[in-house]
Amino acid sequence: MLCLTLTESTIDEDLACVERNRKYIDLAELRVDFLKTEELGKAIDFPVHAKLPVILTYRRVCDGGKCALSEKQRLSTLFSLAQGKFSYVDIEDDVKKSELKFKSQEGEKKIDFEAQMKSRNIKIIHSFHDFEGVPADIFGKISKLASRGGIPKVAVTPNNMLDVITLFRIQEELKEIKDKIIIGMGPWGVCTRILYKKCGSMLSFCTEVPSAIGQLSPKEMKELYHADKVDEQTHVYGIIGNPVLHTSSPLIHNPGFAAIHYNAVYVPFMVDSVRAFFKLAEMIHIYGFSVTIPHKRNVQPYLGKITREVKQIGSCNTVVRIQNMWKGINTDYYGFLAPISELIANGKIKSALVIGAGGASRAIIWALRNHAVKVIVVNRTFEHAKSIADETMSTCDSLDHIGSYSGKVDLVVQTTSVGMVPDEKEDAAKGYLFSGSEIAYDLVYRPKETVFLRRAEKAGCKTIEGSRMLLEQGKLQFEAFTGYHYPYWVKPEL
Repeated sequence: MLCLTLTESTIDEDLACVERNRKYIDLAELRVDFLKTEELGKAIDFPVHAKLPVILTYRRVCDGGKCALSEKQRLSTLFSLAQGKFSYVDIEDDVKKSELKFKSQEGEKKIDFEAQMKSRNIKIIHSFHDFEGVPADIFGKISKLASRGGIPKVAVTPNNMLDVITLFRIQEELKEIKDKIIIGMGPWGVCTRILYKKCGSMLSFCTEVPSAIGQLSPKEMKELYHADKVDEQTHVYGIIGNPVLHTSSPLIHNPGFAAIHYNAVYVPFMVDSVRAFFKLAEMIHIYGFSVTIPHKRNVQPYLGKITREVKQIGSCNTVVRIQNMWKGINTDYYGFLAPISELIANGKIKSALVIGAGGASRAIIWALRNHAVKVIVVNRTFEHAKSIADETMSTCDSLDHIGSYSGKVDLVVQTTSVGMVPDEKEDAAKGYLFSGSEIAYDLVYRPKETVFLRRAEKAGCKTIEGSRMLLEQGKLQFEAFTGYHYPYWVKPEL
């Protein structure tokens, strides 16, 4: 199930949010701690108007909520609101049973809150939150919560790949606990939110306007990732990097899978340790993945086979499972060439200035040199430029001297992250004066038009956006993953 968390200040705004997202969700969580004081009383009728199952939550400040009332007042209000037709009520793990007994209006007789909820078929969710990390005893914590009856819920914050592996282990370690809720918060937890079923979780939370890193919208969860449709037969693919959440690759692969009715999902994985990720890949049966900064070299010791391009370039951006081993491919090489191959073939590109000497530039320089294009590499750190130039039989210079090459090359390729969001006002080729005869090619794809490209276009140059290469190399990855050509009728919005 996909659950929409509602955090508006009025009941009407929460209901409007439900309506806007109804087609994406199965239930909603009403966070009454976000409501204005005068709106609290209206919450009791919310499930009737929402017309879908609702979780009632009144979260304390210490658990990431906004309720600053005394505990007695908070629980008393929660008890009153729970008289509505809610399907679930969330209660924190440290709330004692004795605190959930309330005096009845008839007299001194005490009402057992949990027993009353059970008699009305309302399920109690016993929740635990950790905003710093993943507790060492998380399996025991879940078991202890489950022993209280109801549904155990843990919302924790993984900080590395080993923490992520721990969350995915819950499914196997605690398979006897059928109904449970597992949430990985923060950037490391994104993969667990999308693949929540592989953590053994009965649902995943989403929010209309994500307010924290790692949160996803209902539309993304339902239409992009089809998270609620992931099952035992779903082939898992992904992209590994650090950082990685900025990636647009899911916008290429997931629509492609859907178009050819291929039961697969493509997920971003934050990775600090490649070795740990390969363990996760075996655990949850990942069939292939894209590789981005800083792991294009780090993955290679774990590969049983590599293509000629990977061997020559020393950089791998795609890994696929073949038989009982992993195979490394470089689709950046051909993806880069796709928009300019005809121009090279007809002699319009004979020389190129490549800005940057990082991992991305290696594939570009080799692709150009293998097609007899003369290359000049310029980089802020001259030693890096010299190293890659010597290796590729190119020439090199310091980025400080970029102006001296103005108008002297057919192609200018910008391979660095300069100009990418959030530094979109930066110019990677400051000092270079476009003559109008060059072709300007920027690998940055967000924003689509960088300062570098705008300046080139203003001078009359032909320009090529980074999204072109991203899409072309992504199509080649898709073919390596699935064995099918990328569906021509799918036009990803990058």
